Amino acid sequence: MFVTTVTHSSEACPGNADIEGILNELAVIRTNIVSELALSQPRLDEVHANNRDSARNLLHYMALRRHDLRPLQLRLAKLGLSSLGRAESHVLTTVDAVLGVLHCMVHRDWYHSSEEVPVMDFLHGERLLAEHTDALFGPSTTAGKVRIMVTMPSEAADDYLIVHNLLLQGMDCMRINCAHDNAASWSRMIEHLKQAEVSLERSCRVVMDLAGPKPRTGPMEPGPMVVRISPDRDVYGHVTAPARIWLTPEHFPQLPPSPASACLPVPSTWLKHLRIGEWVTFTDARDAKRVLKVVDVTDHGCWAEVTETAYVVPGIILSHEHVGSFDDREGRVGALLPGENFLSLQHGDLLILTRDLKPGRPASYDKCGKLLTPAVIGCTIAEVFDDVRAGESIWFDDGKIGGLVEKVETARVLVRITQDHLKAMKLRAGKGINLPESDLHLPAMTAKDIKDLSFITQYADIVELSFVNNAQDVESLQQCLGNIGGRQLGIVLKIETRRGFENLPDILLTAMREPCFGVMIARGDLAVECGFERMAEVQEEILWFCEAAHVPVIWATQVLETLAQKGVPSRAEITDAAMGRSAECVMLNKGPYVLSALRVLDNILRRMQAHHAKKRSMLRELHLAHLFPYISGK
Repeated sequence: MFVTTVTHSSEACPGNADIEGILNELAVIRTNIVSELALSQPRLDEVHANNRDSARNLLHYMALRRHDLRPLQLRLAKLGLSSLGRAESHVLTTVDAVLGVLHCMVHRDWYHSSEEVPVMDFLHGERLLAEHTDALFGPSTTAGKVRIMVTMPSEAADDYLIVHNLLLQGMDCMRINCAHDNAASWSRMIEHLKQAEVSLERSCRVVMDLAGPKPRTGPMEPGPMVVRISPDRDVYGHVTAPARIWLTPEHFPQLPPSPASACLPVPSTWLKHLRIGEWVTFTDARDAKRVLKVVDVTDHGCWAEVTETAYVVPGIILSHEHVGSFDDREGRVGALLPGENFLSLQHGDLLILTRDLKPGRPASYDKCGKLLTPAVIGCTIAEVFDDVRAGESIWFDDGKIGGLVEKVETARVLVRITQDHLKAMKLRAGKGINLPESDLHLPAMTAKDIKDLSFITQYADIVELSFVNNAQDVESLQQCLGNIGGRQLGIVLKIETRRGFENLPDILLTAMREPCFGVMIARGDLAVECGFERMAEVQEEILWFCEAAHVPVIWATQVLETLAQKGVPSRAEITDAAMGRSAECVMLNKGPYVLSALRVLDNILRRMQAHHAKKRSMLRELHLAHLFPYISGK
């Protein structure tokens, strides 16, 4: 038996009746926590030995959070006691500590059996989380360091310096997205990493992300064969640099040796007569007169420049006149590559989503603007049609376009666009489709994912499972890995659907059968699925449950996105990056300025380490506090 005995002064404690009420309420909560744990013993028996204490604490936390603790928290705070706000990693210990103090305040000893359920101390939970983090991401040279994961661009397969510089700058995990590139490219990326690890004497984990069953829009009919050619202009519309056009033989087209505004195929017999300094005239698709100046001639083509915007289509006649000659020579522009087509959608429009992958087409209208046929596009995963119901919401392109399912037919779904925009939105091929209210019965892994697993088990340290919806999805991955055999991989479960979030406790307990796993908060799809306005709340809840389970978390999607893509961060994303300190790892996506983003992120996380750890504020000495004259004496 465990006994708390404290000697008190004879003076009665103020507010004794209220203290008794708080004590009784908290004692009932403790009884519920202990009794509900016994009901879950079958699930505990399935958990790996490494996670047994963590599973118990997770069950304690779920029992605790079945109560609305807010009134109790305020009453505890008035007494100067812990309000249970940081109990995640050691739930029962926190409750017992508060109960012990409350018993002391009413001058009573408190007895409870130390054998009714194992209780971890305050430091044990933090130790377990640190151990699980090291096991998944590798040991850190700095205590408490948040790891940084970087998604590889395709260029990393052929450019060793990309990988070398990222590792030099502080990358802890190299992420390869199996939705892109191929096994040969992945192999070269990993070889570059091994070479950089030897060169820099640093280690880095290889993380490979299974693409998963993501519904997307199907292909589109080819767009019109038209090229818009436009020079660079300043804010006043003055031309600052002409547009450069590459003229190439239409039967043997050659890629331009340097970036070009446009590539025009023309007859080789016409092309060979062009000379530097000559002028070429034409009438563009808008009947506008335009002039090209030939500025360079090579064996494979000619360079020309234009200082006015032009729209060029196949068949346009190009005319030029030799210097010293009156003979006009004409050549016709050959076939151009079709432009990318898209659907133009706005509030109230009807969109037809089809089972097949026939090329989609935009809506058609008569001369008076009356709708003849609505826009049509296919869906890459036809199985979703079996689970969609009328009245459910549907989102396209990361939530940019929203609508409601109006009618479900055998071969198609009718969608009414409901989201308002100031102008029509463009929906292109290959854009994501989210059905947050539909009970989709998609397999956890596609045939491609299973094939990719064979490569991953040989070369990666961690596998990421996308679109985890329930415990059965986790079991599917565990079974596939068991069938393949080989070395033990770390597992990361990507929570990016509403069902995945709602089933998180069950998912965590199932994953605890493995010795080493983590969770990624994949905020892109998750924001669409749960609603953007709920995103802050949802990501906090995931962090709390994972801390209760001592599971390392990856903070992902759009971290310093503007900086990585454009070279300059927004103020909001700096704050978002600092929030990454609440997780054990932060993921950066690829971009032209990803090296700068990595440098800035590492700086932010190191600075925040002195101020914040999970939910706890770290009260280091503040320079600002010394600047107040009445305190400093100045």
